[in-house]
Amino acid sequence: MKSPAIPIFTYHSIDVAPSRDKPFRSLHVHPDRFAKQMQWLKRLGYQGLSMRDARPYLEGKKQGKVAVITFDDGYLNVYQYAMPVLDRLGFTATNYFVANQIGGCNAWDLPKGSVEIKCMNKEQLLDWAAHGHEVGAHTLDHIFLPDASPAEAERQIAGSKTALEAITGTEVSNFCYPHGGEGAELRKIAQKAGFVHATTTQRGFARPSDDPFGLPRRFIRRTDNSLLFVKKLFGF
Repeated sequence: MKSPAIPIFTYHSIDVAPSRDKPFRSLHVHPDRFAKQMQWLKRLGYQGLSMRDARPYLEGKKQGKVAVITFDDGYLNVYQYAMPVLDRLGFTATNYFVANQIGGCNAWDLPKGSVEIKCMNKEQLLDWAAHGHEVGAHTLDHIFLPDASPAEAERQIAGSKTALEAITGTEVSNFCYPHGGEGAELRKIAQKAGFVHATTTQRGFARPSDDPFGLPRRFIRRTDNSLLFVKKLFGF
């Protein structure tokens, strides 16, 4: 018998998409579209959970209609537009923060021509956590980890955990590999750093039988309307 499949949704920016000449337009989900997607989850009987709150489901200790909601990069627009929707519906979510860009921006994408997107500052991050949402780690500088030396990869992974715990005063137990850059050795580093789970950009549903440091997710794009969102929820 197959273990229960759990969708882990991936979002980035919750905002109006930039002009067509800018890269990474697919990463911007309009606030109204995000709200409708969350309302569909609720309507279909799903509870939206952070990685932390979903842990017993991800480990097979509990079963139920749950969907995990994650955001990469710690953008301010998630705080502005997504958090009120999540709070209204009684959902929780995980935001993976780039530790050296708290109060900064998406500096890693600017050389590629991306529009500048502001990141949450310390006060906003703490308010995010105070609302019951999770602070996850996304390295110190959003680097492509497979290109780093083992020592630098460890500094980026473990260092982001330490830096974010210094801000929050609580354990940071979940990690996400930037750009989807991961592999067996990087998974070992994440485990050694003390994380409980780590998510990837691999497509699929998470199961308790999966490697906890290589969990797949369901990427939500700018063009995903409610029908496409529901299809992704059910695995189509």
